[in-house]
Amino acid sequence: MNSLFVLWGIESWKPLLGTLVLPPAPLLLLVLIGCAQVARRRALGWALTLIGVALLWLCTCSGTAQFLTQTLVRPPPALSAERVARLKADVQHREHIAIVVLGGGLRALAPEYGESNLTWVSMERLRYGVWLAKQTGAPMAFSGGIGWGKIDDDMKGLSEARTAARIAAGEFGLPITWIEDQSRDTRENAARSIAMLKPAGITHIVLVTHGFHMPRARRAFEEAARGVIKIEPAPLGLSPDKGDWTMSDWLPTEVGFVAVRYALHEVLGRWFGA
Repeated sequence: MNSLFVLWGIESWKPLLGTLVLPPAPLLLLVLIGCAQVARRRALGWALTLIGVALLWLCTCSGTAQFLTQTLVRPPPALSAERVARLKADVQHREHIAIVVLGGGLRALAPEYGESNLTWVSMERLRYGVWLAKQTGAPMAFSGGIGWGKIDDDMKGLSEARTAARIAAGEFGLPITWIEDQSRDTRENAARSIAMLKPAGITHIVLVTHGFHMPRARRAFEEAARGVIKIEPAPLGLSPDKGDWTMSDWLPTEVGFVAVRYALHEVLGRWFGA
């Protein structure tokens, strides 16, 4: 499916299509259809309306997000302290390892700073990437340009990678070694990052992104690397396995809604080869 978008030249439609197929848009449409049917086909109308409302409720629950993540997304586990220590030893033995952080969003202007800033998604990834780089001594790359839905006059000359580089050096005290600032989606993150790091002799990439995004990102990087560079996932933002469900897991929250959308976005992205 992704190749068809490229063939037809409609890659920029991805954000719009995502909005239309992800909650709440299709479920609101289902409720409206149900309400319209009540007068003519009462039983069907009420059934559609109640199903739509129930699904809207579930799409705002953290329990739903956790279920989707565990059963459909299935992210790899976080790096253990022992694995981080081994990576540090490998770097000290001059293995060619790089930390690669994937961008997750850019704000063209943060009024409180008077300049561009990263979204919370990108900032969490950058912070973890900086932490890993400091723990292991491996150099860091950041991949992120401007997403398909963000190309306008306010974004000219901006990119996630350059904003991240400024923050990493100025606030975290760690300059980013490689900046990839042209990619617009995960596949371009992978293709452009591999093309940038391969000539530098990198043979092992520690890939940093959120757990919900990692399976799709890992696949894209492994396809781009073609076995020449080892791809090791370093997911963040994973939910701890807390065992039994609680009532609060099935109450509507903003956090639950965002998590459900991210999980469904990744599932659809993998199904359609994005």
